[in-house]
Amino acid sequence: MPLQVDVVATDRRVWSGPAQIIVMRTLDGELGVLPGHAPLLALLADGPVAVTAESGEVIRLAIHGGFAIVDSDEVILLADTAERDTEIDVARARRARELAVAAGDEEGVRRSDTRLLLAGQAVAH
Repeated sequence: MPLQVDVVATDRRVWSGPAQIIVMRTLDGELGVLPGHAPLLALLADGPVAVTAESGEVIRLAIHGGFAIVDSDEVILLADTAERDTEIDVARARRARELAVAAGDEEGVRRSDTRLLLAGQAVAH
């Protein structure tokens, strides 16, 4: 039986469907969840999430803050913000990174870097 994965941001449902595995970053480190995983509640760290759908397609998402809930082959990610790699506006992410660097906003830089990396863009440090 596959996992049922729901990725929800504060403003919308970002992705939902059956999956083979989900890999995410938590405050305690990287976590992979397969069907039959023990129940769990974890704080999400800013970073990429990869969901391998039941079809084999890999869905990549940029997740920023929130919680992961695992229970009975169901995974719910409740994120402050989330977007699929296909939704990332590279020019906007670059501008946001420049502004965050100028302001000394480390969290903003991390968020922009995650978006740029998922969009396949090199990140200058």
